[in-house]
Amino acid sequence: MLTLNAKNRTLTGKHAAKTLSEEGLIPAVVYGPKQETLSIALPLLEFKKVLRDAGESSVIELAGLDKGMQVLIHDVDYDPVTNIPRHTDLYAITKGAKIEVAVPLEFVGESAAVKAGANLVKVMHELEIEAEAAHLPHEIEVDISKLEKEGDQIHVSDLKIPHGVTVKAEGEEVVALIQALEVESEEAPTAVDMDAIEVEKKGKDEEETEA
Repeated sequence: MLTLNAKNRTLTGKHAAKTLSEEGLIPAVVYGPKQETLSIALPLLEFKKVLRDAGESSVIELAGLDKGMQVLIHDVDYDPVTNIPRHTDLYAITKGAKIEVAVPLEFVGESAAVKAGANLVKVMHELEIEAEAAHLPHEIEVDISKLEKEGDQIHVSDLKIPHGVTVKAEGEEVVALIQALEVESEEAPTAVDMDAIEVEKKGKDEEETEA
C-alpha cells in the first residue's frame, strides 16, 4: 500500500495556499462517514508521485497525523495554467466498509483483427466496482487477443474480476469491439462529351451567322 506523509494545518484561504506552495506543500481536506473534516498539508512532489501511481482507485495510507488512516484520492484541483495540483480532497475509508469506485481498464494483448487493419473501439475506459479497501484493484485488464475478426466484442462478463470485487455494470455491456476500417472511395472524374460541346458550339456559330 502506498504511503503519503501528512501534517495538520491551521492556515486556510488563498494566503495559506501561497504560503504552503512556497514550502513545497499542497493543502488537502480529509472527510468521510466517520471522519470529521480535517485540514492537512501534503508534500507536493510526494503527492504527484502517489497520484500517478495510485490514481483515484487505490488505497493510500496517511502517515504523520495523530492517528493513521486509509484514504482514497477523491478529487484534485489543478492550476489551469501550469496543470500542477493545488488542492485535493481525500475520502477516509471506514474499516470493513465496501466502497464504490471507478477502476481504469488496462487493454493488453494483440488483436489479429487490429493487426489486419481493423479498428479497435474502446467503448469503456473504466469500470464501476464495489469492494472492501483491501480488495480494491488498481486496474482491471482487458485481453484484446480474443478479438480476431470484424464484429467481435468483449463484454463485461468476459473480464477476469478479482476476488472480493463486485461489478456494478451489467454483464452484457460492451467493453470493446472490432470495427471494419472504412475506406473512402474516390469519385471518378466526370467524362466530358466532346461531341456535345462541338454541337453546342456549332449551333451558336449558326445563330451568329443568321443574325
